[in-house]
Amino acid sequence: MKRRSLPVAAALAASAALLLTACGGGDDKSSDNDKIAGTDQGSATPSETAESSAAPAKDKPDGVDLSLPKDMNLVFDWDKPKGKDEAAAMDDAANFFRAIYRGVDKRTTKDAAVTTYATGGGLKYAQTQIEAWVEGGWTATGTLRHYDVTTRSAENGTSVEVAFCADSSKFYGKEIKTDKILTTKPSLEDFDYYKLIMVKYPTTEGMWQASKVFVETKAAKCQ
Repeated sequence: MKRRSLPVAAALAASAALLLTACGGGDDKSSDNDKIAGTDQGSATPSETAESSAAPAKDKPDGVDLSLPKDMNLVFDWDKPKGKDEAAAMDDAANFFRAIYRGVDKRTTKDAAVTTYATGGGLKYAQTQIEAWVEGGWTATGTLRHYDVTTRSAENGTSVEVAFCADSSKFYGKEIKTDKILTTKPSLEDFDYYKLIMVKYPTTEGMWQASKVFVETKAAKCQ
């Protein structure tokens, strides 16, 4: 197994305070009958298996560019649910992560993809992640795999929880100035468990934005 990049850990550390606040002190237990976190917020304001970052999950009427460099590969190894809203929310959860790493590549938090697929706490999370990479002088290279996805719709139909594992053991940071790839020893830190609260975009049918992000780092259940 190849080694985890330093910037991945640094970016997560940089957003630790934000995540602890979002997670309500770190208690991330839930059941199928629990109310989805963040559903009281209402609407936001303005795959195929093993799908790569080079091909967005679906075409968007606004033509937002989600393209990434060939050496920055985001894989979403999950099956789409049958429900229309859950499938669309899951697609745009993937697009949310594509937008973050497009921001890393473009060295900006203001790329159109970021503001299209994130709002509220999700936008703060995306900006914090991108800023950590930019301030460190890093970009990313390798493969970041997302898998074991589950989805849950809120009763009011305005939000969907998308939860999944991520494996960054083959995803590395690379220094912009030197092209040096930064590595550390493989460990449990390579595995994270995410819960995204996706809300309907108010002006475009079938579009969803990440409004909250919950992260369990060192997630043994994802190994």
